[in-house]
Amino acid sequence: MPTLNVNGKQVNVDVEPEMPLLWVLRDELGLTGTKYGCGIALCGACTVHLDGQPVRSCVIPVSAAAGKKVTTIEGLSKDGSHPVQRAWVQLQVPQCGYCQSGMIMAAAALLKEKKKPTDADIAAAVTNICRCGTYPRVRDAIHLAARSA
Repeated sequence: MPTLNVNGKQVNVDVEPEMPLLWVLRDELGLTGTKYGCGIALCGACTVHLDGQPVRSCVIPVSAAAGKKVTTIEGLSKDGSHPVQRAWVQLQVPQCGYCQSGMIMAAAALLKEKKKPTDADIAAAVTNICRCGTYPRVRDAIHLAARSA
């Protein structure tokens, strides 16, 4: 039975160790902000932080998350006040919104590492796929968040 630290809380989950972290978060813990996209770690809709690093939770076995800090979109801030979340709202980034939690988690991880990222830094770090094509607004929101952080 893996013990996880999810959004600052210790939780025990009674699942097989190879179950993807995404399904533990969504189905066992009810944290549905993290989305299933492609299931093969390409699209990034399932991005969460594992010990502060962005990972694609659809391919991470829950056993790999045991003893580490997992942060989901629900844990990024309690009230949507994280600078990336505020920038997302201010610039009205989402269209359909499905991929946005993964994008926000990737952007937050980037800004933790690079306080003033360039367009190239953003392109290299935020490789999430958005079928609505909101990439220019995502980039602008990351720059806005960097200025306001």
